[in-house]
Amino acid sequence: MIASMILNNLFSNSIRSNTRLIDAHLNELQYLYINDNLQLPYSDDYNSWEVTINSYTERESTIVLIEAFNRNINKTITKRIVEN
Repeated sequence: MIASMILNNLFSNSIRSNTRLIDAHLNELQYLYINDNLQLPYSDDYNSWEVTINSYTERESTIVLIEAFNRNINKTITKRIVEN
């Protein structure tokens, strides 16, 4: 019974920390943006992730912020693109 509880906990944690699908989706969105096929601001729901892409100016550079937030596991993934 203890082994079953431990395995269940390990399996549950591995599912929660697995971000391969959202990482691949964010890479695809980054590719689309870099190749001028995505207009900003961008917002979408991908599975249980809320994806937003916005740009702002910082020290004469344009920063594009790609964020994905999952309310179920309270996790945020962030990518930045710096354009000069």
